[in-house]
Amino acid sequence: MSRYTLRLLLTGTAIAASVGSAYAQTTGSGTAAGTVVTNTAQASYTVNGAAQTVSSNAATFVVDRKVNLTVAAVQTSNTQVSLGQNSAVLTFKVTNTTNGTQDFNLAADQIVSTGVLPGADNFDATNLRVFVDSNGNGVYDPGVDTATYIDELPEDGSATVFVVGDIPNTAGDTLAFVSLKATVAAGGTPGTQGAALVPTDPALPDTQGSVDIVFADNDSDGIGPDIARNGSGRAYAAYEVSVHNVALSVVKSSQVLSDGISGVNPKALPGAVVQYCLTVNNATIGTAANGVTLTDVIPANTTYVPGSIQVGALGGAGVCLTGGVPIADDGSTVGLYGGSFNTTSKTVTATIPTLLGGTSLAASFRVTIN
Repeated sequence: MSRYTLRLLLTGTAIAASVGSAYAQTTGSGTAAGTVVTNTAQASYTVNGAAQTVSSNAATFVVDRKVNLTVAAVQTSNTQVSLGQNSAVLTFKVTNTTNGTQDFNLAADQIVSTGVLPGADNFDATNLRVFVDSNGNGVYDPGVDTATYIDELPEDGSATVFVVGDIPNTAGDTLAFVSLKATVAAGGTPGTQGAALVPTDPALPDTQGSVDIVFADNDSDGIGPDIARNGSGRAYAAYEVSVHNVALSVVKSSQVLSDGISGVNPKALPGAVVQYCLTVNNATIGTAANGVTLTDVIPANTTYVPGSIQVGALGGAGVCLTGGVPIADDGSTVGLYGGSFNTTSKTVTATIPTLLGGTSLAASFRVTIN
């Protein structure tokens, strides 16, 4: 051993230090995926009173993608709907708790396990569609909210999502459970729907130079179709048919139009023409009555006046205030309203497809007194 080496060992001292750096902001979801973390160690020492330093090589790794999300129903109660209602809305919120900006693919279905929501599901909504709130007002705006996936949602950001469906017009329907499924997808290209993320094989070791994908999401429903660590989340809401009937009433009146003798104030004489008016009123505000059908058998001692049926007139207190749409006796009329006259049963029929809540419409026909 040389005297120089011996002197260094006897008189030199060394202190090891470590210096690291990471080039990304840390959010509530953690350091952003793709962040390069570099760490360099240093050793300081003295030799015969002279301070010296030496640096290690740089140890580098890349922060991996920790995939997570939450999906929740915004509404705290069932959406109240009417039979036959179109475009009924359920509202949800999707939050990105992945440590990176992501797209989210969205789908609605009616796969809901028993016990997830209270009550008993007994019908399915039809024409289910999913739209993203584009202007952030929390209200579904047809023609404005048209996006069907969440585009470039930053970490810790949230988006409101609407599920829109139609309610069948089936008596006895009361409750329909609906699920919104959100799946974390690749981000980074605005305006393009990313593909669903695929996790890195957990059997493989960490790849320090690239971003591995690890699913960290929980089972969102506990007993439903979602499972832990599948890159997806679900939330549930329900359509409830709150009104099963409406306050529908029919008032009938008659008016002598002519008797062949009197110029004014005609009387109910043999040969006189009498008009019957049937006014149907829906007094339940906000709930429509669909498929309203009025039937009336021609009374004894009268004869139906061919081609006299009119439907859709304005009426009040059983009186036809205006004329309606003429209806062919054989039911061949094509239009909003329908009707016919059955010569065998001597029955007048008038049909009104939809009678809105708080409105009235009338149907009329004429007979002559035998």
